[in-house]
Amino acid sequence: MKGIFYGVGVGPGDPKLLTIKAVDIIKAVDVLICPEGKKGKGSVALDIVKDYVNSNTEILHLTFPMVYKEGELKSEWERNTEIIYNKLIDGKNVAFITLGDPMLYSTYMYILPEIQNRGIVVETVPGITSFCAAASKSNTPLAMGDETLIIFPLRKNGEKIDEVMENFDNLVVMKPSGHNEKLAESLEKKGLDEKFVLVSKCGTNDESITRDIEIVKSGIPYLSTMIVKGRNENE
Repeated sequence: MKGIFYGVGVGPGDPKLLTIKAVDIIKAVDVLICPEGKKGKGSVALDIVKDYVNSNTEILHLTFPMVYKEGELKSEWERNTEIIYNKLIDGKNVAFITLGDPMLYSTYMYILPEIQNRGIVVETVPGITSFCAAASKSNTPLAMGDETLIIFPLRKNGEKIDEVMENFDNLVVMKPSGHNEKLAESLEKKGLDEKFVLVSKCGTNDESITRDIEIVKSGIPYLSTMIVKGRNENE
């Protein structure tokens, strides 16, 4: 009998922000898949859940390189899919842990259809997203009344940030670290340099919260999220 494949969101960083269901699954599975961006670099997701993992659980680190070459990425996804599938056909239950929520900018989404297409039972467990956690930590409402909310990944879209900032109520900027100078320039240009909050490494011991545009200019840590309050604030 084939095992069950779980995609488990582990939240932004605080181990206490995992759902009860996520903890129950992590404790019960035979194999825990821990994605890492570079071989041997380690898994932030594993650091979050390590206290919930049973000693007899197999920990399997799989590399998902942070590159944009489609051929290289596809090759890694296929290799990792085979590794996971072989565990499942051996009858083992497998959990793939991922930061935040599995259905938002996660590596899990690339593995999911390949596993589903092979007739495996899949269950996805939601997790708290970085921007929801950042909003709570900074007491910044994400959207009120009829306001809209845009989620914008900046990593590969730096040239589009001015356009995005033209007309919005509330903006979440994901992956802002690679274009911090452009982001700061756009905030100042649109008069929004006092209407944002930047939360880095949310829920960890290294957490920081700032509303200082000069810090944005000087550099943004990798695990960061920005919330920008736009044209409808205080209207």
